[in-house]
Amino acid sequence: MRAESSTAVMAPEVHETSAGRTIFTVLAAISFCHFLSDMMQSLIPSIYPLLKITFHLDFAQIGLITLTSQLTASLLQPLIGLYTDHRPQPYSLAAGMAFMLVGLMLLARAQTFGAILLAAGMVGIGAAIFHPESSRVARLASGGQHGLAQSLFQVGGNAGSATGPLLAALIVLPRGQHSIAWFSLAALLAMMVLTNVGAWYKRRGVTEVSFRSKVAHAHRPPSSRTVWLSLAILVALVFSKLFYLASISSYYTFYLMNKFHVSVRSSQIHLFVFLGAVAVGTIIGGPVGDRIGRKYVIWVSILGVLPFTLALPYSNLFWTGVLSVGIGLILASAFSAIVVYAQDLVPGKVGAVSGLFFGLAFGMGGIGAALLGALADRTSINFVYHVCSFLPAIGLLAGFLPNLDKARLGKSR
Repeated sequence: MRAESSTAVMAPEVHETSAGRTIFTVLAAISFCHFLSDMMQSLIPSIYPLLKITFHLDFAQIGLITLTSQLTASLLQPLIGLYTDHRPQPYSLAAGMAFMLVGLMLLARAQTFGAILLAAGMVGIGAAIFHPESSRVARLASGGQHGLAQSLFQVGGNAGSATGPLLAALIVLPRGQHSIAWFSLAALLAMMVLTNVGAWYKRRGVTEVSFRSKVAHAHRPPSSRTVWLSLAILVALVFSKLFYLASISSYYTFYLMNKFHVSVRSSQIHLFVFLGAVAVGTIIGGPVGDRIGRKYVIWVSILGVLPFTLALPYSNLFWTGVLSVGIGLILASAFSAIVVYAQDLVPGKVGAVSGLFFGLAFGMGGIGAALLGALADRTSINFVYHVCSFLPAIGLLAGFLPNLDKARLGKSR
C-alpha cells in the first residue's frame, strides 16, 4: 500500500522530469563523472605496453586483464540495475567511484600479475555500480529527449576513454607504474560531484517504481515475442560493434607498432585520435535518433562502417589513421540509439536494461580482447584485423527490428 501511495504522489513530478525541461546541469555533471570514470578505466589498456615489458606478459595475459575488468562489470551491472529499478540508490554513484579509487591505488603498487588482476576487478566493480544508476539519472533529467540525454551521458565516457591513452602517454609511460596513483584524485573529484547528484536525485524523490507506473499507463508495451526478438538482434549488433572496438582499444597500438614500426608514443596518439572520433560519433547518434528514428541510426551505424573496416588491413599508415577516424565516427553513433531503443522496448526497466547493455559492452569487450589476444598469439596481430574487418556485416540484422513510434511505444510507423 505504501508503494502505491508513493507512486500516486510522485507521478506528476516524474512527468515533469521526463517530459518537461531538460536539466542540463545534471546531465553535464553526470557526463563529466562518466568522463572521469572511463578515463580511469582506459588507463588500464593504455599502459599495456608498460605492463607487458615490466611483467613479461604475453598477449593472452593482456587479454585476461581486460577480461577481468570488463567481465566483472558485465556480470554485476544487470543485477545492480534490476535491484535499483525497485530500490533506487542515489549515493551508490559515489560508492562506485570509491571502488575505482581503490583499484587505481592497487594498480599503482602492484608487484605481481595477480595483483594487477585484482586491481582490474576493483575497477570493474566500480563501473558496474556507476553505469546503471547514472544512465537512469540521465534519462530522468532528459526532459523527454532521451536520445540526446543518453548521447551527452555517453560522450563523457567516450571522451574519457580518448583522454586516458593521451594522459598515459604523457604521465604514466615517462614516470612509470607508480604515477597511476595520481589519477586517484580524479576518483575523489568524481565522488564529490556524484554526492551532489545523488542529493539532487534524493531531493526530487524520484523513484523508478513511480516512473515505471507512469510509463505503463501511458503506453502499451510491445508483445513479449517482439521484445525478445528485438533484444536478441540488439545483442548481436552490440557483439559485432564491441568485438571490433576491442580489436582497436586493446591491440591498435601493437598493430601500428608491428606493421608500421611506429613508437609507443606515436601509437598512443593514434589511439587517442580514434577514441576522439568515437566521442564525436556518440554525440551524433542520440539526437539524430530522436528525430528520424533509432532503428535507422542503428542500421546505418553498424552496416555503414563495413567498407571502412574491410579497407583498413590493406592501408598504409596515413590511410589507416583516416579510416580509423571514419570507423570511430560511424560505429560509435549506434550505442546511444541501441540503449534508448531497448529502454523504450521495456518501459520502466531503465536500470535493468541499461545494466544489461552496458554490461554487454564491458563483457563482450573483455571476451573479445581475450579471444583476439589468443588469436594474435597463434597467428599475428595483422591477421586479427583481417578477421575483424567482416564483423560489421552483422548489421544486416538491424533490418528486422520493428519501428517504434515516437508518440506511442510499440506502434509501427
